[in-house]
Amino acid sequence: MRVLVTYYSKTGNTESMARAIAEGAKGVKGVVATVKRVEETSLEDLLESDVIIVGSPTYYGLMAAPVKRLLDESVKIHGKLEGKVGGAFTSSGGSATGAETTIMSILQALLVHGMIIQGDAEDKHYGVACVEKPGEEDLELCRRMGRRLAELASRLVKD
Repeated sequence: MRVLVTYYSKTGNTESMARAIAEGAKGVKGVVATVKRVEETSLEDLLESDVIIVGSPTYYGLMAAPVKRLLDESVKIHGKLEGKVGGAFTSSGGSATGAETTIMSILQALLVHGMIIQGDAEDKHYGVACVEKPGEEDLELCRRMGRRLAELASRLVKD
């Protein structure tokens, strides 16, 4: 089971979240998790992954341009990501500054690809969002997200 956590980060906040998500995914038996900057992520990386989790800082309530560029390029493999598990996360400069709309903009692209998205009934329903530098509670939510999505993919493969 291959989990790809791809992200864009200028300050290191989103990168810290990406590493914690991968750490959580690695806790699931049989999972190999890879963390890659979005600028270094290829379409082949997307095709080879069972789970694709995308992270971006919040810019004007939307994903950063490098993340959008990868998703725009993914039109070349449209239909080939169907059935894979997807997720999204973000870091933002403050509360009520567009974190949920950033996550939703990423999830919309993953849904257009036919990917499977799992909400979280407990907390951070759409995906993990944190304000500025993630604290330990934020990082634990990230680890939980990585674990949950890897577990979902494992169940889908078994069924």
